[in-house]
Amino acid sequence: MTKERVLLILSNPEVSQILERAVLSPLGYQVMIASDWKEVEATLQINPPDTIIASNTFNGEDLLEKGKRILKQFPLMPIIILPDTHSENLALRTIRYGFFDYLEPPIRALDIQAAIDRGVERRRRIQNLINLATTKGIKELQGRVSGLETVQIIGREVTSTLDLESIFKAVVDASIELSDAEEGSLLLLDEKTGELYIKACRNYQDNTVNNFHIPVRNSLINQVIRSGKPLIIDEKTPKEIRTSFSVYSIIFVPLIVQNRVIGILEVDHRMVRKSFSDHQIVLVSALADYAAIAIENSNLYNRSESERNKLKTILTGIEEGVIVIDEDQRIVLINRKAAEIFQIAENYVVGKRIQDIMDNQELLEILSHSPLTHVSNFELTLENGCVINTQFSSLTSIGMVISMQDITHIKELDRIKSDFVSTVSHDLRSPLTSILGYVELFDRVGPVNDQQKEFIQRIQLSVQNITSLINDLLDLGRIEAGFDSKNEVISFALIIRYAIDSLRKRVAEESHKLDWDIPDNLPHVLGNPVRLRQAVSNIISNSIKFTPKGGKISITVREVGSQIILQVSDNGLGIPPADQPHIFEKFYRGSNVPPDTQGTGLGLAIVKSIVENHQGRVWAESTLGIGSTFTIVLPTIEKVY
Repeated sequence: MTKERVLLILSNPEVSQILERAVLSPLGYQVMIASDWKEVEATLQINPPDTIIASNTFNGEDLLEKGKRILKQFPLMPIIILPDTHSENLALRTIRYGFFDYLEPPIRALDIQAAIDRGVERRRRIQNLINLATTKGIKELQGRVSGLETVQIIGREVTSTLDLESIFKAVVDASIELSDAEEGSLLLLDEKTGELYIKACRNYQDNTVNNFHIPVRNSLINQVIRSGKPLIIDEKTPKEIRTSFSVYSIIFVPLIVQNRVIGILEVDHRMVRKSFSDHQIVLVSALADYAAIAIENSNLYNRSESERNKLKTILTGIEEGVIVIDEDQRIVLINRKAAEIFQIAENYVVGKRIQDIMDNQELLEILSHSPLTHVSNFELTLENGCVINTQFSSLTSIGMVISMQDITHIKELDRIKSDFVSTVSHDLRSPLTSILGYVELFDRVGPVNDQQKEFIQRIQLSVQNITSLINDLLDLGRIEAGFDSKNEVISFALIIRYAIDSLRKRVAEESHKLDWDIPDNLPHVLGNPVRLRQAVSNIISNSIKFTPKGGKISITVREVGSQIILQVSDNGLGIPPADQPHIFEKFYRGSNVPPDTQGTGLGLAIVKSIVENHQGRVWAESTLGIGSTFTIVLPTIEKVY
């Protein structure tokens, strides 16, 4: 007999090849592999397969939606979903859309073969029903159509409700009516006791129901559970079942979930000597499948709800604010802390656009203008004076998560520390100047030997380094205190060119290649030219310092809306991910900085203070071992006025 034809519609061509060569072809299946959707449509029109194995995405499209259209055209087609990545929601969608099976990774060859065989068996059952219907009279055909409609009604009920009690009752009632049986029941397996117990029944006596427990070791029941196939006993061979009642004919159909028999659907004739027809067996088997689907739906939902409740409990309990927005910037999730920070109602904002419920213009501006393609950190200042450290992280296919921490107390400590450091630094300048002056007089008061000269040079270098550190500290103190607030209208492009010219010698010494793209028609900015040049020089100097000899540094400037964006990129050491949130902090140096690299650890802190004093933002994006890109965003003069 010719083996089944299997069409593979998988997003990963390598997986398709492995399934064909290592699993399906050795088992005798005829395999067809689709490379694009046009090929799928052509195959369905010209040579429809017997079974389809598909991933949930294909060439960037949602295959579940396309699969629904295939089922409309080929309602008997078993479609087995082999997901790219497993999730409870995806599994639930698969079942609700009416696909035949969902294989949760990791999978084995036996799982695939079993799924295909079940699909073939199910299709054969339904096909047999159709074939029987076409060979008999109109009256019988009408009865069978009515049976199919009943099965379809049950199917709709399964996909529209999670009430297992009502579904079980409907399945038992429909099984009795469609099979013309006297009584029936649906039994589930208690794995702890090894017994079957009744979940729904009809026409049973109450005392029978209450005491109805069948051990799995029972020979007939054990046969069904071990084989996973229906068992039919007709009236010609009455059997004494171990529940102390006899029947003339009975059907046992297994309820199978993920290749495990979890229960049995049973209908029987107790008083009337009648056998069950093939058509009736097919209908009862279809109803058993729906009961199993209902159980799996309920299990998936319960697991999803459990995980959702855990997540909700975690988000409610943590002291960090969390907001999740989708790609349209509609709020998907907001926790208690975030609602408190922005003074909004936690329970009534989900689904609304963040612009409609937030009045913090700084946050909204960041979301509307910044190219937040990676993790980015900003500080937001609220109307009540609180300072919030805000982290933006992109979530693939969801949108973005915004996490927030109140760092007001940290900022206050930082201010106190800065005041202290500034005071101490100012008081140190005079004695350091005296030390340097006296050291320079040593060789004027008498000869010094070579070792003494070396000591003098070391003293001079140390004093110069300390002086440089003090100057940086005093600069930072002046910037943070706002003493350099006298601004003027300036050309930012000209500032960048001056900074580049002042660093050409260092670039040449390191044999770097420096490229820049600075348009001439950029709008002006309002700012302090000395400080802005210092910020640009510090950024470029940073790239020069941490790029190996012969490296490449690129400088680009562009106008976006009412902002000017400067980006300095290099192919240097890169910044470890753990260091990236801290590189703009005072005295912070990356963990991969060579120990002999000179620097005060204040360069980027000065840049951040200068940029923020000009109502701008600065951030860095870096990949370890590949390089870094520093971005400065400043408002144009039109924005300021």
